[in-house]
Amino acid sequence: MKRLLMLRKRVRQPTSKRQRGVAAVEFGILLAPMLLMACGVAEFGRAIYQYDTLTKATRTAARYLSQFSPDDVSYPAAAAKCLAVYGNSTCSGATLAPGLTTSMVVICDRVDASGCPGQSFNNVNTYDNPGGAGAPAGTVNLVAVRITGFAYTPLQSFIDVSGMTFGDITTVMRQVL
Repeated sequence: MKRLLMLRKRVRQPTSKRQRGVAAVEFGILLAPMLLMACGVAEFGRAIYQYDTLTKATRTAARYLSQFSPDDVSYPAAAAKCLAVYGNSTCSGATLAPGLTTSMVVICDRVDASGCPGQSFNNVNTYDNPGGAGAPAGTVNLVAVRITGFAYTPLQSFIDVSGMTFGDITTVMRQVL
C-alpha cells in the first residue's frame, strides 16, 4: 500500500511541472491570428474613414459651386476641384486622402454634363420651386461633384487590397439660376 501511494505522488508531481509553460505556448499560437484580425479591423476602419472624407469633400465642393451660375465667366470649377482634393481652393498643402488627384474630380452642371451621362442638370422638375429668373415654374438647375477611380492603399503591406477601388462618390445640389 505504501508503494502504491508513492507511485501516485510521483505521477502527480510531474504533471503539474509539465503544465508550467502551456499558457505561454497557447498565447504564442493565438497571437498571430489575433494580430492579423486587429490589423484587418484597423484597415477596414481606415477605409471607411477615407470614404467618409471623400464624401465630405464632394459635398463641400458641390456646396461651393451651388452659389455660382455656370454661365458666369468667373465660374470657379478649377477652385472647386482643388477644394475637393486639398480642402482649399488654392490647391496647396497635402491631399485629403493619399492618392487623390484633381483629375479624379468630375463636375457636371447645366452647361457641361459630359462627365455624367444619362443625367439632366438643366430645368429638372421639382414640386417646391415656383420658378425664377431663367427657369420655368417647378424646375431647378443642379450641380454634381463626383470623385471617380479612387484606389484605397492600406498602411500594412501584408494586407493586400491593392485592387480595391471605391465606387463613384457623387454629391448633387441645387444651383443658383
